[in-house]
Amino acid sequence: MIRTHIIPCDLKREQADELNLESGRIYNQVLVTHWRVLRRNRHWLSHFGATKLNDWYNASKPKKLYAHTIDAAQNAFYAACKVAKSLKKIDPKHRYPHWNKKFRTTTWFGTGCKRKGDTLELTNGKGNPKITIVIPKELRECTKVLEVRLVFDKKARKYDWHLVVENGKQAKLATGTNTVGVDPGEIHPAVIGDEQSSTVITCRERRSEQRAHSRRLAIFATKLSKKKKGSRRYKKLVRSKVRMKAKHERVTRDLAHKISHAIVAEAVARNADTIVYGDVRDIADGVDCGKVHNQRTSQWNHGKVRAFVEYKAEAEGIAVVLQDEHYTSKTCPNCGNRHKPRGRNYRCPVCKFQSHRDVVGQINILSAFKFGSPGKIPAPTDIKYRIPVNHRVLRKCPDTGQTFSFLSVAQ
Repeated sequence: MIRTHIIPCDLKREQADELNLESGRIYNQVLVTHWRVLRRNRHWLSHFGATKLNDWYNASKPKKLYAHTIDAAQNAFYAACKVAKSLKKIDPKHRYPHWNKKFRTTTWFGTGCKRKGDTLELTNGKGNPKITIVIPKELRECTKVLEVRLVFDKKARKYDWHLVVENGKQAKLATGTNTVGVDPGEIHPAVIGDEQSSTVITCRERRSEQRAHSRRLAIFATKLSKKKKGSRRYKKLVRSKVRMKAKHERVTRDLAHKISHAIVAEAVARNADTIVYGDVRDIADGVDCGKVHNQRTSQWNHGKVRAFVEYKAEAEGIAVVLQDEHYTSKTCPNCGNRHKPRGRNYRCPVCKFQSHRDVVGQINILSAFKFGSPGKIPAPTDIKYRIPVNHRVLRKCPDTGQTFSFLSVAQ
């Protein structure tokens, strides 16, 4: 299986800055060349044409990076254009990449990193000294190093090595044949269950962190509006804002890991070989429900949680299938009547059925997968609640790499 491991970087700050500065310069050169040709000649440069043109520009300059590392920096602009093109289909106002980057992550691929015993040598081009990385003990049994990235941690204000390795481990084989449904939510991250029982995975810490982050951003916006742009105080506030956003990203990523771990652990406990996951990728497309609701929806990191669930489930031998969840929270599982609920409880006005709103969504996602439409499976009456991290016991949770987790289950 392919996994990414983060280890400390022992390079001098000046040397690490120089590498990422060079990667940023190459990226900026491709970006500027592309838009300059488009503006003057009305011609959209192809990926191959832009690479050849910039190689010709830099033919007489000394190479500070390995050839494939330079290619990675050049390819990044057109990879961003490809993503922007797909986003423009959803929002025509979305723009192609046009901002210069002073620094950019430097990447070495398999051909540029050679392993020699317990060390890893990174090539920096002809005539430049190689970079040596001591491989930690826990990674010395890995079969192959696929990629190495030099990443700057904005929160800790230091550089780290990100090693993408093939660890030689094989995915487990699923022992069960059960199918479980998962209803992702903005308040409760997920509800997972089958026809017999459901488990509501609660994580109020995630929503609390998002709200606090929004308040902090508003405070920074107010302070920055009162300062002269480019002044010393203005730059200091911008640096503080960057560190604050980096810390928020680490906290939300850690919570997403714990939520996804709880989902997969619950699926394993139910002897499942398939997870039917509600597809909410288009939940905000072309919808305007007011600035408060729009902000909550935009801050909902359902894609990150789903991606973590997919790779963790794959390691357990469990398949993840996306299921359209339209009308799953509105359809009564008892009589099939459609009714838009108010609040967290679902009350059917026809048959007087009552249950948790997210449990109704979960069982209807499972019904839509098995029978083609929601409302074919009755809702389970056995409902449990699970907390991925009990913050009453653990006030400061360990990072994602922890080998244990605190769980609490209540009826």
